[in-house]
Amino acid sequence: MSGCGCSFSPAEEIKEEVKYTDALAEQFAKEVGVDPRPNETLVEIDERGAFIRQPNAFIQPFGDEEGDLKAEANRYGIYWATGCNWSNRPIIVRDLLGLQDVISDTRVTHSGETNRYGHAFGDQPGFKDPKTGAYFLSEFYKRANSDFKGRATTPTLVDIKEKKAVNNDYHRLTNYIEVQFRPFQPKDAPDLYPKKFRKEIDEFNDWLFPHVNNGHYRMAFCQSPEAYDEAYEDFYESLEKLDKRLETNRFLFGDYITDSDVRVYVTLVRWDVSYFHNIGPVKKPIRDYKNIWGYLRELYAIPAFRHGSDPQVLALDGPRKKLGEVLFRGYNDRILSKVDFEKLWADDGERRKLSKTPDELFLRHPEGETYEDYAGPISKTIWNSPKWEDRNPKNGTLSVDASINPLKGLL
Repeated sequence: MSGCGCSFSPAEEIKEEVKYTDALAEQFAKEVGVDPRPNETLVEIDERGAFIRQPNAFIQPFGDEEGDLKAEANRYGIYWATGCNWSNRPIIVRDLLGLQDVISDTRVTHSGETNRYGHAFGDQPGFKDPKTGAYFLSEFYKRANSDFKGRATTPTLVDIKEKKAVNNDYHRLTNYIEVQFRPFQPKDAPDLYPKKFRKEIDEFNDWLFPHVNNGHYRMAFCQSPEAYDEAYEDFYESLEKLDKRLETNRFLFGDYITDSDVRVYVTLVRWDVSYFHNIGPVKKPIRDYKNIWGYLRELYAIPAFRHGSDPQVLALDGPRKKLGEVLFRGYNDRILSKVDFEKLWADDGERRKLSKTPDELFLRHPEGETYEDYAGPISKTIWNSPKWEDRNPKNGTLSVDASINPLKGLL
């Protein structure tokens, strides 16, 4: 982590930095009564050795019906991790929609040296969340449901006033921010989730989850060659389809950025700098997909995307070995640390030619539109089903092949 930038006068006492050890994490865990983090490679593997991700624990929707969560300014905070693609998504959407002063954010770290107790606040004074006093993300889960036994995950939307988790449904959290938090956005904010096209966007997003967004984890966590080969072929076949789709579409659904583009970016921006470490042989680097590579670079040029998922930060985050310290240093230390990311990721502007409005990246909310015009229930997703068979990646299907934009000319 970077230093705090503080300076001290000669009269001030300089104290030695306290290291966040496993022993300290153990002490804090006993103090607040949280359990060790479950290991997904032990408890989220099916009989075939395939990784079947746990369903999200807190999926109560935001909405206007009785019992729905209600949007409110300065009530909620997004707890997220730099390396987590799922948690980068609501941060990017929040920033694109100008909601930084409405929904706060807090980055989490590992707990201790080995992360036995999951996400924590290792870079904060006293290793506590300054907003709530919590030592661990899982405290918010226990406060919301004392019987909770799963993994506390990012992103988690926390009710800061009540100090409890209210939603960790990364499948739909960005949609709630887009729709239910519309009254807090600028009048002409980007429309990332147009009401008349939500069916197509939801269907595509639910296809992206098993085939692309969860593709890395299906390869990294699976425990059999059969499950690995299935995930490997699935992911790379999906990339070929996306590359073909982007040959004639500036963005996934046409001329304007939608919620789906956020989901693709946060996964693929990691592939060549981070994810490749865990998946074995790489069939093809992301930069060798001509259309995907140009597409990612155009998104990278947008500050909100870069803030949420910066490839240089992802490549160089964490401890690094110096030359001579060990014989075999990793690719990131030896090579990526010397790469000019600004040059590598510079947008050449070529994809602008695919759009009828090259100077506008976003569809804007029209003047006079009311919240009632835009609001509506957000669809449910099969990926939150408690049944393992429902969450089988084979259930991620589309009515139109992923290489084809069903909204061509409409968005």
